[in-house]
Amino acid sequence: MKQQVEVKNLKEGKYVIIDDEACVIKSISKSKPGKHGAAKARVEAIGIFDGQKRSFIGSVATKIYVPIVERKSAQILSITGDVAQLMDMGDFSTFEIPIPEEYKDKVQEGEDISYITALGKIKLDIRT
Repeated sequence: MKQQVEVKNLKEGKYVIIDDEACVIKSISKSKPGKHGAAKARVEAIGIFDGQKRSFIGSVATKIYVPIVERKSAQILSITGDVAQLMDMGDFSTFEIPIPEEYKDKVQEGEDISYITALGKIKLDIRT
C-alpha cells in the first residue's frame, strides 16, 4: 500500500518509494526558486530491503509515492536451515522468511521477534 505526497512534505528518517523500492530518507536538500523555475529538491535514500543507495531529483511541488510501512511482531514457530516459520501475533497467520546471515545466532524457536512489511515484502527487524 502507498499514498501520494508532495516532495516538500518529506522528512529525513521517513519513507519514500524510489525505483519501485521502499527506502528510508537519509538526506534532503532543497534549492531556492530561480527567475525562471521552481525550487528543486534532491532526496538521498537507502532501500529498506536491499540496502542500495538511491536518489531522486525533482521540483518540490512534484508528487511522489510514500509506502505504508508496518512494524509487526511474530513468534518463531520453527527454524529449518536458514528459513524461519513465523506466526503473526495480530492475526495468527503463518509465513516463512529467510534469516539473514548476521541474525542466525540471535534467532531461536519460541521467541517473539519484530518484522517490517511494505509493498508486499517482509524483512526481520532485529534491533541490537
